[in-house]
Amino acid sequence: MKILSARLILALVLCILFGGVFAYIARSISLETINDFDSTIINIVQGWEADWLTPIMKVFTFIGSTKFVLFLIAVGFAILLFAVRNRAEAFLFFIALGGTGALNQTLKFIFKRERPDIHRLIEETGFSFPSGHTMMAFSLYAVIAYLLWRHIRTAASKVLLLFVAIFMFAMIGISRIYLGVHYPSDIAGGVAASAFWMIIAISVYGYVLDRRKRTIAK
Repeated sequence: MKILSARLILALVLCILFGGVFAYIARSISLETINDFDSTIINIVQGWEADWLTPIMKVFTFIGSTKFVLFLIAVGFAILLFAVRNRAEAFLFFIALGGTGALNQTLKFIFKRERPDIHRLIEETGFSFPSGHTMMAFSLYAVIAYLLWRHIRTAASKVLLLFVAIFMFAMIGISRIYLGVHYPSDIAGGVAASAFWMIIAISVYGYVLDRRKRTIAK
């Protein structure tokens, strides 16, 4: 019980932290006090532009696209439900990612931030803040890492898992800045919003599992 309470307190603290970070970014966008930050990062990232790098960034942005992520959600859900036969993990996977998509669309509708129009290498429609690619990528690789972490035993494998997850969502986020379709603050806001939601989803999942275990033990 004490361990469960400590987990819930930690989850609450992290939710407040990431919620506060998101609120700070959103207010800074509204007040236009984050413009210098955005401009500096955009200049750095777009300064990397090269003929060999642009196709790579387009691949990462495709990996984070709605169609590809929906495909991964369907495949992941099917594997967990029918191959692994773990309904709890399958529904966590589906709800975590479905909730992320719904949250992203809600926030975009609320803030209605226009996309940057400086040196675009691809065309994109829709509002800019927070980045949907970043939110979906963060949640996708976070939930995959969480589920695999529970079954991996070696420290080296866990480190590799974390590295791959962080690398994938970071590259997808950077690709959006490189290609000129998102501000860096869109990416940072997307990470904060996604982290907020994933903490809630995983905490509720862990709480339900703990209650089920205690019920079975009785």
